[in-house]
Amino acid sequence: MATKIARTGITRERGWLYFLDKKGDVSRARMARGGGKAPKGKPQVVAKVGVKREDGFLYFIDKEGDVSKAKMAKPGARRSTARRGAKRAAPRRTARRTRKPAARRSTGRARR
Repeated sequence: MATKIARTGITRERGWLYFLDKKGDVSRARMARGGGKAPKGKPQVVAKVGVKREDGFLYFIDKEGDVSKAKMAKPGARRSTARRGAKRAAPRRTARRTRKPAARRSTGRARR
């Protein structure tokens, strides 16, 4: 499913988030809730790789610590193929309400 692009062999430490930065290098940043209090700072570059990105692919650091890419799913592709054979239900028709005749007001006089 995924193909390896660069072998970096990074060993991960607890409390750090590893990612590919804009330049294509592997960087790490402190996680907000990972492993106790730590000084906040800028992300650190772990390995200079220089990956050139292609559209339609997801780039990530795999379990072995290497840079990999996987083809992204097209949005809505699975849903549209499943609905091809299904027929659309006809819209429900609601009964029209009829107006009730207005009630007569009594004026307080007796009727003759």
